[in-house]
Amino acid sequence: MSIENIKTYWLYLLGLPKTILFNVRYFPFMTAIKLPVFISHRVWLKTLKGTIELAEEKTGIVKIGFGEVAIFDSNSSRSIWHVSGKVSFKGRAIIGHGSKISVHGELILGDMFTISAESSIVVHKRITFGDNVMLSWEVLVMDTDLHEIYDMDNKLINAPREITVGDNVWIGCRSLVLKGSNIAHGVIIAAGTKVFGTIDDHNSIIGEKIPLLPIKNNVIWKR
Repeated sequence: MSIENIKTYWLYLLGLPKTILFNVRYFPFMTAIKLPVFISHRVWLKTLKGTIELAEEKTGIVKIGFGEVAIFDSNSSRSIWHVSGKVSFKGRAIIGHGSKISVHGELILGDMFTISAESSIVVHKRITFGDNVMLSWEVLVMDTDLHEIYDMDNKLINAPREITVGDNVWIGCRSLVLKGSNIAHGVIIAAGTKVFGTIDDHNSIIGEKIPLLPIKNNVIWKR
């Protein structure tokens, strides 16, 4: 067994108390004992409310708070789970170290969903990610402005709006995906891009332009 494998199993062991707590809280006993979700000891289980839906009940099909990214110190990186809404896992998911998940509405994660590290998802209404979506580090996806704004007639003018991300989408580091965004299948979001509105150019690289326009068409990406 390699040193890396030993380290991985050691980290799973360190996280076992939180892993057991998490699974017992969210799943029926016969599902919980399979430990479908692995939790790192570095995850702050801030709010364990709401519900979780699994497409499969395999051991470790979802992993939260693990992984390594060369430019971060995972030993001092803390993930946060703050959920009072609904989270649906449609298959395998890896939510890397230092990532923050805050859900008051509904979050849907497709199969092979991945966050490398230090990214945040904030849901007050609904955010849907398709299959094989990858978020790089320090990405923020939020369907709310968090603070309410009213006009002079006391009418709310900035209600949360759904976000939909298609299949095979890669969102580059330090990108910001705002409420009401819709991203087509196969899109690559360039690093540091602010996304708002609809991107319907399939298999394109999208960069920071106003309006958001393709940098290059007819492309695909690989992990």
